[in-house]
Amino acid sequence: MPALDDQQNSPNADSCDHSKDSSRDSRDHHLSSLIFTSCHPVTLKFMDVCYRVKVENKSKGSNMGLPLRFGLGSATTIQEHTILNGITGMVSPGEILAILGPSGSGKSTLLNALAGRLPVQSLTGAILANNKKVTKQILRRTGFVSQDDVLYPHLSVRETLVFCALLRLPNSLSKKEKISVAESVIAQLGLAKCENTLIGNSFVRGVSGGERKRASIAHEMLTNPSLLILDEPTSGLDSTAANRLVSTLGSLSQRGKTIVTSMHQPSSRVYQMFDSVLLLSEGRCLYFGKGSQAMDYFRTVGFSPSFPMNPADFLLDLANGVCPDASNERDNASVKQSLIESYNTILAPTVKAACLVTNVNQTNERFLTASRSTREHICSIRIGVATWLNQFTILLQRSLKERKHETFNTLRIFQVITAAILAGLMWWHSDFLDIQDRLGLLFFMSIFWGVFPSFNAVFAFPQERAIFMKERASGMYNLSSYFMSRIVGDLPMEIILPTIFLTMTYWMAGLKPELGAFLLTLLVLLGYVLVSQGLGLALGAAIMDAKQASTIVTVTMLAFVLTGGFYVHKVPSCMAWIKYVSTTFYSYRLLINVQYGEGQKLSYLLGCSHRGNDIASCKFVEEDVLRQISPAFSVGILVIMFVGYRLLAYLALRRINL
Repeated sequence: MPALDDQQNSPNADSCDHSKDSSRDSRDHHLSSLIFTSCHPVTLKFMDVCYRVKVENKSKGSNMGLPLRFGLGSATTIQEHTILNGITGMVSPGEILAILGPSGSGKSTLLNALAGRLPVQSLTGAILANNKKVTKQILRRTGFVSQDDVLYPHLSVRETLVFCALLRLPNSLSKKEKISVAESVIAQLGLAKCENTLIGNSFVRGVSGGERKRASIAHEMLTNPSLLILDEPTSGLDSTAANRLVSTLGSLSQRGKTIVTSMHQPSSRVYQMFDSVLLLSEGRCLYFGKGSQAMDYFRTVGFSPSFPMNPADFLLDLANGVCPDASNERDNASVKQSLIESYNTILAPTVKAACLVTNVNQTNERFLTASRSTREHICSIRIGVATWLNQFTILLQRSLKERKHETFNTLRIFQVITAAILAGLMWWHSDFLDIQDRLGLLFFMSIFWGVFPSFNAVFAFPQERAIFMKERASGMYNLSSYFMSRIVGDLPMEIILPTIFLTMTYWMAGLKPELGAFLLTLLVLLGYVLVSQGLGLALGAAIMDAKQASTIVTVTMLAFVLTGGFYVHKVPSCMAWIKYVSTTFYSYRLLINVQYGEGQKLSYLLGCSHRGNDIASCKFVEEDVLRQISPAFSVGILVIMFVGYRLLAYLALRRINL
């Protein structure tokens, strides 16, 4: 594979050393051959593919001076926009089909249609794999690499691929074999040197752009796909990195893979590696055929550059309606119309005829390099997914490894410890009979550990939405296993910081000096944290927009705090219902009960039965301590909230359209 040799010898940061490969045993090399053996070569055909979407347009105005319907002065009309209009082409095993065109020409839409990721009711035409309709079995053998590299930033390249292999490869392979498969893919795609480097993102330093893109490709190669679809894989890469990446794709195609990729503006070196080119403009086809014959075709229809230039640049100029020939002064619309008419007259009949007469069996047979028995064995072990319990276990391990950086980052620990020290100093050895100050401390704890976990949890699902949808679309796991692994993985992580906070604050503030009281307070606080976290998860999953969800959770917690029972005792009747759904209300009452019990002893010590004593303190005792609801009732409500919020989050995730 020349592309991979080039990567090994390059001093560039985007290259990787393969010195570790020699230490791998012969069995690993056998697995390496299995990964790239063509099990079921696919000849992909798409004929007269059209895709239309309905768009609502709001128009303002009136009819003969009268307001429009409903008196709003505006009307809504539904218009149908055509995104793809009669696209035809084909690609065979061992070939790279490049889809070129300017932004908005329909490249990504066509790729999603070929990958089976568009609603069939809006899609017309025929998409065939080996002259048959695309089935779920074919889609399982299709790898899809999106334009954005959707990977966990805090996992290394090796961890990313090992977890993917454990999830996507069936139970007929042992764990050791699955790890060997991941290591083989790492070696084959030139990622050995950077395998222990974090993926990274804009905030976390990690691998280079080219390495991250190859990691995305490796993610899909683990299941040995027959068809590999890539959406602008060279986006954001320099010319050299883009050339190496496409060379890697060329090496994969030589193993019998069918590769379809979109490109925005490839270099001339990259362009010459394409076997076929499909040029789109505003959803219409301007050219389909051999990449090497494109310039000759456009010359025959009256379009040629006035000086030697990159064929890809020339094609993109034409797709934008710009004629590079200075002597041709036609406007953009006329250039596009002329190219469309030329294609429909000259090329379209030939392309359709080629799609109809191509012998798929002969095309595919030359890539079935393995013996029949070996091929059947390879393909039989590549189909299937892990069991529910295995999915849960693997996802839990991945979640703990990925999220420990987020949960225990320096700023969050500093925030909690600082709050604990400030609270401990402000209430330093407060008097048991100083009821107002003590209740203020308990309510501060309710505020802090209500807002803090709910606000952090609200970002959980919106931030992971892209990864979640990508992995679910590829059938890596069930929704229930993902959700349960997330819930269970959060439990140990969410109890450590509150425990540290309370351990410091409780004894500094001089709260009830009994181990049992401390443990009960800790239990109440941890339960409250988990309920508040569930509220954040539910709102985040329901809204799926981090900014909007954070605003809603802030307003919700504000309402809970105001009706929690410390600031206002006589809540207006129209607002009183809020306190009965307030997590703060119930946790605050439980914290008071742990410290003061039913309050009779406190009332006796303060002498509240005699007039003239500390009226303010007695009033607090009467309002906040003596008039409590049952502790068992508060615990029951918090348990219902703990389960209910998470159930709502799960149901909200089920609504996401995959």
